[in-house]
Amino acid sequence: MMSFICRVHCAESGEESSEAESVYSLKCHISHDVNHLHEGLKHGLKTELEKVSPSLGRTAIYTRESRINELPRYLTVQFVRFFWKRESNQKAKILRKVDYPLELDVYDFCSDELKLKLQTPRQVLRDAESARFGLKVEVKTSSSQNIEGSSTSAGESSSMDIDKADSSVPKKQLTGIYDLIAVLTHKGRSADSGHYVGWVKQDDGKWIEFDDDNPSIRKEEEILKLSGGGDWHMAYICLYKARVI
Repeated sequence: MMSFICRVHCAESGEESSEAESVYSLKCHISHDVNHLHEGLKHGLKTELEKVSPSLGRTAIYTRESRINELPRYLTVQFVRFFWKRESNQKAKILRKVDYPLELDVYDFCSDELKLKLQTPRQVLRDAESARFGLKVEVKTSSSQNIEGSSTSAGESSSMDIDKADSSVPKKQLTGIYDLIAVLTHKGRSADSGHYVGWVKQDDGKWIEFDDDNPSIRKEEEILKLSGGGDWHMAYICLYKARVI
């Protein structure tokens, strides 16, 4: 579960209020201009609603903008592919292809307060990844001594070991970056029929397709092809695991 802070604003009357909300998943709303998960999530966090305005004494259009205020360890993303089609009075499925990443960064969807909390752990994560690739980590010190105790001038850059770089940061802090670990797909054009299949990443990095009682190993590139656009399996739910430091 994650927490949202929602801003409700009426441009016509100038009324504005905020409210908190708890949700179990992020919604990826699909339209003709949505080609990627990030775009669909952005659409889902900004909606319009019609309600009575106390100052105007009648109904008016309000804009509701939501921002993540507390992140979960596991993030569920739902592709809103099923909807009610008024013309035919029946449930329908959106087949449009919507790409999704193996690594999802939700920093842009967070509140200003949460962004501030994420800055330090995100920097530590970047430093750790740089060190992993053999890049030197540069840290600017504001005191007359660097972290290793050597004398330096204020503001001078000095390199340091990555273990010492994150020693001042508590472990298991969320960074706002998530890794894909499972996908639930739906195969078929009809919203009232079809077949659901699970695709799960193992601890050794291998992906396994669980199609009833027939599990089979899959390549990572095959997972990214579950984005829709035809009769093949298409992602309905993606499960991401938080990258922590």
